[in-house]
Amino acid sequence: MKKVPMRMCVACREMKPKKELIRVVRTPEGEIVADETGRKNGRGAYLCRAEACFNKAVKTKALERALEHPLSEEAAAYLRQVITGGGNEAVQ
Repeated sequence: MKKVPMRMCVACREMKPKKELIRVVRTPEGEIVADETGRKNGRGAYLCRAEACFNKAVKTKALERALEHPLSEEAAAYLRQVITGGGNEAVQ
């Protein structure tokens, strides 16, 4: 039986299987990107696919602390769109 990798959501602090979470990455160039593959270079943080968790992460600045980078309005809008099922373009 294969071991399932577990990760913690930065908002709700629950351990969940890695495939159920979205990895958010701050690339070396400073872009904030949603990483569907989980393999992009950069500082990463995991979020549940629930909008409530995203809102909590933004409100408590948990995502900013995890990425060690301020979260701009454009990046927050992009991540909200990805979590609710929208696009996938990077934002600085």
